[in-house]
Amino acid sequence: MSKTATSPGRVSAPAPRRPGRRAAWLLGPALVAGVAYLDPGNVASNMTAGARYGYLLVWVVVIGNVMAWLIQYLSAKLGIVTGRSLPEALGDRFRTTVARRAYWLQAELVAMATDVAEVIGGAVALWLLFGVPLLWGGVITGAVSIVLLLIQSRRGARSFEFVIIGLVLIIALGFTYGVFLAPPDPAGVVAGLVPRFEGSDSVLLAASILGATIMPHAIYAHSALARDRFRPTGLPLEDDTPRLLRATKWDVTIAMAIAGTVNLCILLLAAASLAGVPGTDSLEGAHAALEAGIGPVVATLFAVGLLASGLASTAVGAYAGAEIMHGLLRVRVPLLARRLVTLIPALIILAAGVDPTFALIISQVVLSFGIPFALIPLVALTARRDVLGVHRNRLITTIAGILASVFLIALNAVLLWLVFTGG
Repeated sequence: MSKTATSPGRVSAPAPRRPGRRAAWLLGPALVAGVAYLDPGNVASNMTAGARYGYLLVWVVVIGNVMAWLIQYLSAKLGIVTGRSLPEALGDRFRTTVARRAYWLQAELVAMATDVAEVIGGAVALWLLFGVPLLWGGVITGAVSIVLLLIQSRRGARSFEFVIIGLVLIIALGFTYGVFLAPPDPAGVVAGLVPRFEGSDSVLLAASILGATIMPHAIYAHSALARDRFRPTGLPLEDDTPRLLRATKWDVTIAMAIAGTVNLCILLLAAASLAGVPGTDSLEGAHAALEAGIGPVVATLFAVGLLASGLASTAVGAYAGAEIMHGLLRVRVPLLARRLVTLIPALIILAAGVDPTFALIISQVVLSFGIPFALIPLVALTARRDVLGVHRNRLITTIAGILASVFLIALNAVLLWLVFTGG
């Protein structure tokens, strides 16, 4: 007989059944966390890269997706094996309250920057589709995200996953349809797989793509999503762990295949249809250029995909922020209350008339600061026997994690240097 348990900061969920359970039931957490790879920041970065440099940065999207697979799997593994999220695991290890609060502050700022980007993306989409003023678009996006969080808090992790996965399908349709009407040049795509840059601006865009792809809040969220689904009681079920880890590899593979394909299609669509077209360095300009170049159907689907992206990713971002606060401050703040608080900065930005695309870029810069604080502890914890026991990383996995971390941190350092020096 299945059991249901509730603990502070966790969603009530049925304990996993024994091997008779269908394998499909084990899929879902990675698809939800993978929404972070399809947020408005990704759309802006990939669209701009394709419009400015054609197929030059295809390799960045591919490499970013491969690294994302490893990082998200390690995050999920931590939640499954330990029954604790990354913020909880870190909160247990800080020796002083000051250190724990300082770590929480940077993680919270990163989560809030994510919220800002996603609400703005939803607001821009509503303006493109229905002419809704940006401020009211932000309010509507926030209101819909509250409904999604109500589903998560009242119906549990599985129902939340179904809704988010539905939005992911809409995102995929919205951003891939145009590629079939305006196919990319195969030779250009192959050439784009060769790593290279063309000036400092292309380096900046490459770092922006990676910064928008691998985001700290997705790492925090995935460990919590896996915990809530498979370890709702926090009790170890060692005989189930290998099976759950195998299923998680498939879950992450499917999620990253979808996210990678969509991100690549955004870049290829821009490279094939928007390269050299003036004014495509903003979401509004890209939408107008798509409408003029390919037709209103593609432009409308692009806006619908952007709207679904903003709605889904802002709900997941709020979930991550609540988990960060719970794990590091050991304070349980209701998801809805947190959603209302973090909605305010985005609405202020929209009300002040700040350019939405500029705000998205600045949010990616803030995210860049948080990447080392999430990546380094994740790789370190999952390599430790006293944390994961027999499920700790193999040496080659740890080396791959270190190399990915060094590469991402270095590129984000370049991004910050270029932004602040004007290089």
